Amino acid sequence: MIRHGMVLAAGLGQRMRPLTAETAKPLLPLMGRSLLDHALDRLALAGVEEVVVNAHWCAEKVAAALAAREGQRGETTPRLRLQLEPELLETGGGIRRALPRLGDAPFAVVNGDAYWLDGPTPALTLLARHFDPARMDALLLLIRTSRIEGEVGRGDFFLDGEGRLTRPGPRQIAPYLFGGVQIMAPALVAPEPEGRFSLNRCYDRAIEAGRLFGLVHDGAWFHLSTPGDLIRTERRLRDGMLSHWL
Repeated sequence: MIRHGMVLAAGLGQRMRPLTAETAKPLLPLMGRSLLDHALDRLALAGVEEVVVNAHWCAEKVAAALAAREGQRGETTPRLRLQLEPELLETGGGIRRALPRLGDAPFAVVNGDAYWLDGPTPALTLLARHFDPARMDALLLLIRTSRIEGEVGRGDFFLDGEGRLTRPGPRQIAPYLFGGVQIMAPALVAPEPEGRFSLNRCYDRAIEAGRLFGLVHDGAWFHLSTPGDLIRTERRLRDGMLSHWL
């Protein structure tokens, strides 16, 4: 079981402007709850006991949201730890700074704007079951690009028969997009010096070593990049694509 997790909530959310002009993207509401609350709910369901949430843009509002949730915490909900980042560290740098709080065992990482509906088994539970630290530095939740409404570009990854990931070449279109949910070993980012860097640098190193893996999501996933994406997702959910989360 994964005991620790992190929600990446420090981004600027520029493509979601003007909605993020005065608030952090993970605090935007969807079906009456913030994206951050949805992410923390899913981590709680997976049995995570402590979650680090980093904050940069509108950090005081993220801190207030966490304080309000922590004040209502029950015995089965995770402890929340705020990681303030006065300078934006990007995805890799934020996780690297949080390592002392995340411990020595594999942990979950969820992007603050990731929103999904689970299949028969919760996605984080499936990732935890399939994560093998002897073979993997990270196990990423993958979404088939053919099932995504919104811009997917050239896709993110190819997936081989054993679950290993590779990047698309200059003229290739990859069939999978990273869904912003993963289990990783501390070793993925530990070799990096503290400071600002993208997690993609760590992924590329893991690909070269054959240690970056993917698992295809068997539920629904929603692309939330622009205000239009958020409106479309809310409409679809209200029109009938509901689950026990809502």
